[in-house]
Amino acid sequence: MKRAQPFNCGLGPAMRVIAGKWKPTILWELHAAPVRFRELRRRIPGISEKVLYEQLREMEADGIVRRDDRSGRVLHVEYSVTEIGASLNDAVHALAMWGSRYATASDER
Repeated sequence: MKRAQPFNCGLGPAMRVIAGKWKPTILWELHAAPVRFRELRRRIPGISEKVLYEQLREMEADGIVRRDDRSGRVLHVEYSVTEIGASLNDAVHALAMWGSRYATASDER
């Protein structure tokens, strides 16, 4: 019997896009409104500037996050969630709810 490959269903691509220690947290922080880079860094304790930048770039390349550059006297960069990113956030939220229920049930065993 042939073993199924990870990309035979939608879970493989979804996990590839959200893989990374910080991506779900970044997605959550951006879901309500656009956020500037420095503010986003303040909202995520423990993430380095380099890692945040790399994760945002990967998420932008995957179409999950949008980067908006506004030129002026000072460069103003905001990040926001795209439409597909918002739908991913809904899926991640559902997974987080499942995880909470599972952790509670595990504690009761």
